[in-house]
Amino acid sequence: MADLTATIAGIVSPNPFWLASAPPTNTYGQVARAFDHGWGGAVWKTIGQPIVNVYSRYGGLDSGTQKLIGLNNIELITDRSVEENIKEMALVKKRYPKHTLIASLMVETNREAWHEIVKRTQGETGCDGFELNFGCPHGMVERGMGAAVGQVPEYCQQITEWVKEVATIPVIVKLTPNVADIVYPARAAKRANADAVSLINTINSIIGIDLDAMATVPNVNGKGSHGGYCGPAVKPIALNMISAISTDAEAGSLPISGIGGVSTWRDAAEFIALGCDNVQVCTAVMHYGFRIVEDMIDGLSNWMDDKGYKTLADFKGKAAPTITKWENLNLNHFTRASIDHDKCIGCELCYIACEDGAHQALKLVQKNGRRLVEVKEDMCVGCNLCSLVCPVPDCITMKHIENGAPDVSWKQFQSGKGALAERPSHYQPVDDAE
Repeated sequence: MADLTATIAGIVSPNPFWLASAPPTNTYGQVARAFDHGWGGAVWKTIGQPIVNVYSRYGGLDSGTQKLIGLNNIELITDRSVEENIKEMALVKKRYPKHTLIASLMVETNREAWHEIVKRTQGETGCDGFELNFGCPHGMVERGMGAAVGQVPEYCQQITEWVKEVATIPVIVKLTPNVADIVYPARAAKRANADAVSLINTINSIIGIDLDAMATVPNVNGKGSHGGYCGPAVKPIALNMISAISTDAEAGSLPISGIGGVSTWRDAAEFIALGCDNVQVCTAVMHYGFRIVEDMIDGLSNWMDDKGYKTLADFKGKAAPTITKWENLNLNHFTRASIDHDKCIGCELCYIACEDGAHQALKLVQKNGRRLVEVKEDMCVGCNLCSLVCPVPDCITMKHIENGAPDVSWKQFQSGKGALAERPSHYQPVDDAE
């Protein structure tokens, strides 16, 4: 059986599944219950200076019948006292010594405040590490904390250096996605000798408008505010930013705790394949509860057994080298759609999508009393849209075509000369008379 033991910055967990710093990690009762269900670790909801939260706090984005593909929240860090949080964290660590407990911290931007909270937390809780919250996109920004720090690499480096001056346990820097290039704050964390980074924190957002009330969602007495966006819909953004760091020459050696839309074991495997050492989960727990980790553990373990991976290290980062710049892609690799008519249910979604939204490479034909969709081989550019909209698994696949057209180099592509000019056109001229 696969060994799911996960290690990041020297911190060992029984599996790679951690709860992210968020509402599910706000109390002893929640974290203890999560550990009972099998979670490998938890990042406590951020503690710091006293705050007051508002009513209400969450807004959801649905897609058809699927609820909460995205969640927006305007809840700030914990509204419980530092004393209360520290007491409960210490109790968790005492009763669950084999599970990972990380303290998430955020205080005002001065050295003394950071030194005080770090010394107190590590001295009184027994936690395994710190996560510095440089990503909160709302509320705390106005106070010069959260994303206001993470968006400025110099601040990110400075505060991390302050923490490292007194920390005796590993320090993880949580990065904000609300930047032009995530690599720069990651490099700053690296220069400050951070032990790891975690990403992504939530994305600055307005999730929607209540057209009856003419107010944002969520609505606080007729007013709203930008909040933090998370959930399955942010996963592609998280994967992109994680790959940017894991493949960077300077920051790539940093261990990574992956966050952003992780809902299943497959999501976790993708994050690890791009270079993450573990993953953190929030929205999926808020939607389905702590027990989802049982499916995550079973699914990842079974998949690793099927693939012959004995440990997480066996496939960590294996997908990262396949990411390259567009100009390095093979311009002479050709694919074409292939339709399995035995599986086709005749919905014609592929035809509509291709005709109206892509390359007009499908046609409707009558064969043996049945209307079928066929591929116009000279028109298909292998864009994949037809297979993406098809509701039947493996009904439409992309087949590799050898010698599809004359060879084209990147230089020829830039100049528009040479073999590029010999490639057949996929578009038909329009008669002006029409």
